[in-house]
Amino acid sequence: MASSLIGILRAGSSILAFAIVKAGVRALPRTPKISPLPSRALTARCLSTSSAAPNSFQRYPPPPSPPPHPSGPRGYPQDHRNANQWPSQNQHQRPPSPFNNPPAPFAGHSPVANVPPPVAPPPPGPVDLVALAREGKLKEVVDLLNQGVRPDPPTFFELVASCSDPKHLDELKKIFEFFFRSPFRADLQINNKLLEMFSKCGSMADARRVFDRMPDRTMDSWHLMIDGYAANNLGDDGLQMFEQMRKAGVCPSSRTFLSVLAACASAEAVEEGFIHFDAIYKDYGITPQIEHYIGMIEVLGKSGHLNEAVEFIEKLPFETPAAVWEVLMNMARAQGDIDLEDRAGELMVFMDPSKSIASKIPTPPAKRRSGLNMLDGRNKLGEYRLPPKIEKKVVKEQVYVPDTRYVLHDIDQEAKEQALLYHSERLAIAYGLISTPARTPLRIIKNLRICGDCHNAIKIMSRIVGRELIVRDNKRFHHFKDGKCSCGDYWMGQRWVTSTETAIKTKRLWGG
Repeated sequence: MASSLIGILRAGSSILAFAIVKAGVRALPRTPKISPLPSRALTARCLSTSSAAPNSFQRYPPPPSPPPHPSGPRGYPQDHRNANQWPSQNQHQRPPSPFNNPPAPFAGHSPVANVPPPVAPPPPGPVDLVALAREGKLKEVVDLLNQGVRPDPPTFFELVASCSDPKHLDELKKIFEFFFRSPFRADLQINNKLLEMFSKCGSMADARRVFDRMPDRTMDSWHLMIDGYAANNLGDDGLQMFEQMRKAGVCPSSRTFLSVLAACASAEAVEEGFIHFDAIYKDYGITPQIEHYIGMIEVLGKSGHLNEAVEFIEKLPFETPAAVWEVLMNMARAQGDIDLEDRAGELMVFMDPSKSIASKIPTPPAKRRSGLNMLDGRNKLGEYRLPPKIEKKVVKEQVYVPDTRYVLHDIDQEAKEQALLYHSERLAIAYGLISTPARTPLRIIKNLRICGDCHNAIKIMSRIVGRELIVRDNKRFHHFKDGKCSCGDYWMGQRWVTSTETAIKTKRLWGG
């Protein structure tokens, strides 16, 4: 045994021979004699394995290899490698130990190697514009439009509908500019919505610009323009729009005459109101509805003809409903006729008892509310309040005759004149004149009704500065230009104090 081992070591590689002897000792049974192997066979076996790496042997026998795939791995031809060749070193390695794995990171702390690369957020689209518009963030919407976001027609409609507040007029104008440059500028629904929103914002000039650029118009387009002029106390322009509608060959409908009567009421055109009311049936064969009669009552009531309104109600061809008495009650309240207001309120409750609570005027609070005004200029809002203490002025500067009837405080005459100078709308206009460009319209929003003295003062201001001053109180729009107001001095003169003659006629009518 020893001699044969020495021969083997000399014949081949020492390390490989040692491995063969060691394996042979473990595999062969213990016999007294071992026949020596031929030197040629041993030499050939050593040469066939001499290409293997010195340390590529395995301590354990390799597992049986699976049968070869008929077409080889991945569709390649069948492998014809030597079956006696050893497998590669990485084929039968032990699985990694779980104890060698790195510990799991704590919550919120991930290793840098496992962090995926940051994903860029998607660019803003029409959905983002609609979400911002519903939240009232119209300035951000305009910024995104300037950055290149292109909305579709439904998005344009949502953006325009979100600009119903007069303080969003600038944003509405910019949205209209983007819409006019878009391929959807002929969309009829969006154009009609623009007419409605510009009317609500008190800018009928922009509404007329949109109307003139519309390639197609419907009856709703004409109605929106006439209603917009009536709501902004530009009834004469509304009546001219109706005449333009007739010249264009558009046949008016029952809905059209409601807008026409509203324009007549705004312009206090009583005679023209009766002409259009008679033309409903005579010229167009339309049977007047109760809404048309109510519109005619508003024409008479807003013009101060309350007695004629009562006579018109008595001649109605149907039983007078509660809605007619409610309109008469509101007209009498606006004119200051308390007796007629109470009588109309009683008849309204008699016809419809459910309106008894709504007809009651709530008692004003003990503490006077401060006037909150919003001035649209340089994207700022100013707030003006009455001073806590009125100080007498040494030097008296007077450019108009103050009307102290509108000061309800129990103070002397000079203090009343001083109190008129601190009315909030005057302070807002003064700030707007020094902080906005010249010759541009100035818009004031007021949550209380404008008094008669401020009404006269603002008319004088509009003539001196040569600018259009638009004041929106809690009842209507007042467009002051060249010393005139669009309401035709509706709240001035006899409309502030109850007329004695009207009160006497009303008492005779109701048997008082």
